[in-house]
Amino acid sequence: MISGPLRIAAASAHFGRDLPRSVDRIGMIIEAARKVDARLLVLPDAALGGYLADLRSPDPGALPPAIAPDSLEIRRIIGLAGDMIVCFGYSERQGARRWNSAVCVHGDGVLGRYRKVHQPPGEALVYSAGDRLDAFDTPIGRMGMLIDYDKTFPEAARTLALGGARIIACLSAWPASITGRADRLPKDRQSRLFDLYDCARAAENQVVWVSANQTGTTGGLRFLGQSKVVGPGGEVLARTWAKAGLAVAEVDVEAEVDRARLVLHHLTERRPELYLDKAQA
Repeated sequence: MISGPLRIAAASAHFGRDLPRSVDRIGMIIEAARKVDARLLVLPDAALGGYLADLRSPDPGALPPAIAPDSLEIRRIIGLAGDMIVCFGYSERQGARRWNSAVCVHGDGVLGRYRKVHQPPGEALVYSAGDRLDAFDTPIGRMGMLIDYDKTFPEAARTLALGGARIIACLSAWPASITGRADRLPKDRQSRLFDLYDCARAAENQVVWVSANQTGTTGGLRFLGQSKVVGPGGEVLARTWAKAGLAVAEVDVEAEVDRARLVLHHLTERRPELYLDKAQA
């Protein structure tokens, strides 16, 4: 595991349905991250093939292209990653089933996989739900991944932190409010919640939180951007705001997490015997 300062990049970008173009764009972003010496790059959800165009009643005949977890596209990105760790989202297909999935890769291969557990109603019409929340080891330390709506549920991030993750990557295709649009994105309700969840999940678990989101529009959805790197105290270290680009921060992950937990260690000070158990949920 690498110790000392680490450059982390969170990308804001738009990705459409064209898979070859998506791979090319991911390659360009990897090169931009390499130029700023990033060792970890987190891309948005649905970076390979884009996201749904409608969350209320998605058209089953117009879904994003779904690919196998060992597809040529994923193998190409592994090759592009080289010594960088790259997390990105895609629509996974196995047989007749689809999942909204994320994968973490390095030039040596796949480091971790994740299928989105928590689903908004429209997404549940076309994607199966994942059934695992697992941290995994990487050359830069133990990590976990979540996908957009997952961060609404504190238990998801807490489970990864309890599993030893000190970095949590949250990949999003998070749109502005569908029911109450604001005239400007910074005033949008979903914009406020997106930022709130990012900072809260980092602070309550005392982890480094890397949040990447799509920009632009797909169908009736307008994506927020607002990618960021958040420190274990909930402080935003770098952000893109609503524009495409990279949020880059240099963080000594081990030192900063240890410092945040020096006096108040949230994970060890819990009282799980008082919390709602699975039988009551």
